[in-house]
Amino acid sequence: MSIFKRLRDLTMSNINAMIDKAEDPIKLTDQYIRDMSEDLEDAEKAVAAQIAIEKRFKALFEEQSALVEKRTQQAHMAAQAQNVDLARRALEEKKTAEAKRDEYKISFDQNKAAADNLRSKLDEMRKQLTAMKNKRETLLARYNAAKAQTEINKAMNGFSSDSASSGLKRMEEKMLQMEARAEAGNELNAKEKSLDEEFESLGKNSAVEDELAALMKQYDNKN
Repeated sequence: MSIFKRLRDLTMSNINAMIDKAEDPIKLTDQYIRDMSEDLEDAEKAVAAQIAIEKRFKALFEEQSALVEKRTQQAHMAAQAQNVDLARRALEEKKTAEAKRDEYKISFDQNKAAADNLRSKLDEMRKQLTAMKNKRETLLARYNAAKAQTEINKAMNGFSSDSASSGLKRMEEKMLQMEARAEAGNELNAKEKSLDEEFESLGKNSAVEDELAALMKQYDNKN
């Protein structure tokens, strides 16, 4: 797969669309960040290799340019000295150096253009990775907020007014039952106490009646 395939295929708009459809956008975003980080490392290596090639052809071009200048000066020196053979040799090497110089210049220009293009794409990848990391922070905040709201909604559903009223009504009914049992117990105790008191009163009333009868009999005898 091309190093820059993800840059071509996974634009930020496409990534955002896929994130919006994901059940867990945080996991999907983290996976994209890992993939993009790996691609970025590969891209940096490729750009570094291309820059090295660019620099190599630049050095070769400069070397042959310097040689052309040197052989030109040497040809003039030989001509001034009337050394035809030496001047001819200097001009021949000059021509060879010019051919190499022009060839290296073409290669240098081509590789520089390629390196500049890769640099531009590398910068774009870095921007997209930064944007994705920023997107991740925003999504995380929204995800946590939505999760908290969901938990609150669940709690509120379980704590509805109907269920609360129903629970309160059951507690009131339970309390009424307890109060009724307590009142019934009190009534039972009250009845038992009244029965004892009746027997006790019965004894007291009998003594009074006996004393009253004796008293009345005493006065009956006097009459």
